[in-house]
Amino acid sequence: MAQPATLAKSSAGCPVTFLRELFSVRRGEGEKSELSPAKVVAALGAAALAAAAAPVLYRSAKDWWKQRKYEYGPVDITLMTAKAAQEACGKDATAERTSLIPDALLDLEESSAILAADAMKPSEECDHRAAALAKLGAPPFRKFIKERGNISDFERGPCKVLQLNVGLYCNQACNHCHVESSPLRKEMMSEEVVERCLHLLRSSPSVNALDITGGAPELNKGFKRLIEGAAEIRDIGVRPNLRIIDRCNLTVLLEPGQEGLAEFLAKHKVDIIASLPSYEAEATDKQRGRKVFQRSIDGLRILNQHGYGAGGPCAKHGRRLDLVFNPPGPFLPPQQACLDKKYRSELCTKMEVQFNQLITIANMPIKRFFDFLRKKGTLEGYMDLLVRNFNPCTVKKVMCIDHVNVGWDGRIFDCDFNQQLELGLGQDGKMDVFTIESLDDPRLRQSPIRTAAHCFGCTAAQGSS
Repeated sequence: MAQPATLAKSSAGCPVTFLRELFSVRRGEGEKSELSPAKVVAALGAAALAAAAAPVLYRSAKDWWKQRKYEYGPVDITLMTAKAAQEACGKDATAERTSLIPDALLDLEESSAILAADAMKPSEECDHRAAALAKLGAPPFRKFIKERGNISDFERGPCKVLQLNVGLYCNQACNHCHVESSPLRKEMMSEEVVERCLHLLRSSPSVNALDITGGAPELNKGFKRLIEGAAEIRDIGVRPNLRIIDRCNLTVLLEPGQEGLAEFLAKHKVDIIASLPSYEAEATDKQRGRKVFQRSIDGLRILNQHGYGAGGPCAKHGRRLDLVFNPPGPFLPPQQACLDKKYRSELCTKMEVQFNQLITIANMPIKRFFDFLRKKGTLEGYMDLLVRNFNPCTVKKVMCIDHVNVGWDGRIFDCDFNQQLELGLGQDGKMDVFTIESLDDPRLRQSPIRTAAHCFGCTAAQGSS
């Protein structure tokens, strides 16, 4: 049996352990447990020691618990960076949000003389562009590509991309907008058209991408239903490689009521194509409206927190974040690869935001930008620029070859540009989603692509489709 001295040594410094050892049965075979006087003395001493230590231990534990409630910053104050603050507080920040809409309305009012939405009817606008083209001595687009590009088979192929314009309501009023969106527009896709578009998507196996645009599509009713419906078609295996694209203006992510938007998009593996016409605040705000640049950068950071923009240009679909540049006036965009490097230098290195790829497009000479060109006296010059820079290699890649565009009212078009000019398909130009059962319907496949002078915007230099 262990001696008291041995017990005291083995339990030194821990009265509780000493008492437990003392009063436990510690015997070998045939031995009986007994309590000697020495053990009793030792036990009483340990108990007194524990009683004396208890208040100290209690106060220490209480102080430790109180301190534990506070999230003190690191001793190394260099770790207190803006990025760390965003990671710690950004996702659950509850600061009151403000809308960009009041500023957009001010921009719209100030630019009304140049950007009046009703300045010219679509048919008159088409005639005006055609007259400008004629002054240049250039034939109509279809004849031009046949004579200058040796392209005679400009025909529609199987539909690969279903593009939906879900409405014209937007929290911005950009001065280059080819759909003339603003907070004043109320046109939105109905529930019936939304469901019919999902039906066409399911019944058209050639379609590998759903491209949702607006307006600010996220602010239009039916947007989330389209995302959820398309994601279901993809995830149950009907179209496992279906890509879902949201044409996002970035500032919508900071609108009141859109706090869960980024998480929703990430959850459903939606790719984002976002417009950011400059890496400088002044240039962006001049084209897209006051306060837009900073809100766009904040929107990019929110998306980055949800996994968007990682993986570089070769990242797989599912959370891609591509940016779109368009010039601030009647110019062609710079070479895409060169401008991509500049954007990465300014945005990724200096502002610590990530994106996958930059896409450059030319401004289409329609709607607001058409009004701007016409009233500034630069329409003919811009049309000449587009014609001079015709690139035959772009013709087979223009969107009307393998896209089908659906307007908010369900009517079908070759592209979003033709939609705004009311160049519909079918004998009367009024084919809609209820006319056909799938996007392989012969009535659609055999409809000629409708072309006009604005089509030169998609075939200049690098192209814009």
